[in-house]
Amino acid sequence: MAITPPSERIWWRQPIARVELIWICLAFTWGLIMFFMMIYWHGAGQQNLSSEAYQIKPERFAERAQAMIDNYQVREENGFPVVRPPAGSDVYLIARLWQWWPILELEKDQSYRLHLSSMDYQHGFSLQPVNINVQVHPGYDMVMTLKPDQAGEFGVVCNEFCGIGHHMMVGKIYVVE
Repeated sequence: MAITPPSERIWWRQPIARVELIWICLAFTWGLIMFFMMIYWHGAGQQNLSSEAYQIKPERFAERAQAMIDNYQVREENGFPVVRPPAGSDVYLIARLWQWWPILELEKDQSYRLHLSSMDYQHGFSLQPVNINVQVHPGYDMVMTLKPDQAGEFGVVCNEFCGIGHHMMVGKIYVVE
C-alpha cells in the first residue's frame, strides 16, 4: 500500500511526460551503446588474454613443472628454484598453500605459453603491476600466451582468499633483456 496512492487506478495507461520520455530514451540508448562497446572491446581490445583451459590431474601438472625445473634451472633464491626456459617454450607455475612455485625468469619481447594450475584450492593469479588476473583451479591447466614487453621484477599475488597464509602468497617473475 502506497502512502499516497495514484489518482488513477490504472496508472500505467496514463501518458508519459515529455521530459520523462526523453530520459527513458537517453538511458536506453546509452545502455545499447555500452552493450555493443563491450562486445567490440572484447574483440578489439588489447587487454584480453588468449587463454585455454584443460583438465589435468595435479600430479601430472607437478611432473611437467618438475621436468621444466630439471631442464632449465639457473639458480636458487630463498629455497625456490629460478627457471629460465628458452623463448617460445611452455612454462609452468604451480599455486599451492601459500606459494607460487617456481620463480620464472623470462626474456623481454619473447613469447611463452604460461601454464597455471593449483595443487590444492582455488587461487587467483594476479601479475603486478601489469594487471593480469586469472582464476587458478585445481585439476585444470590454465594456459595463456605471454610476451613481456618491459624488463624488471614482477610480483605474482594470489587474489583469491585461500586460507590463513593467503597474505604471504607472493611469487616472482623476472623479465631480463
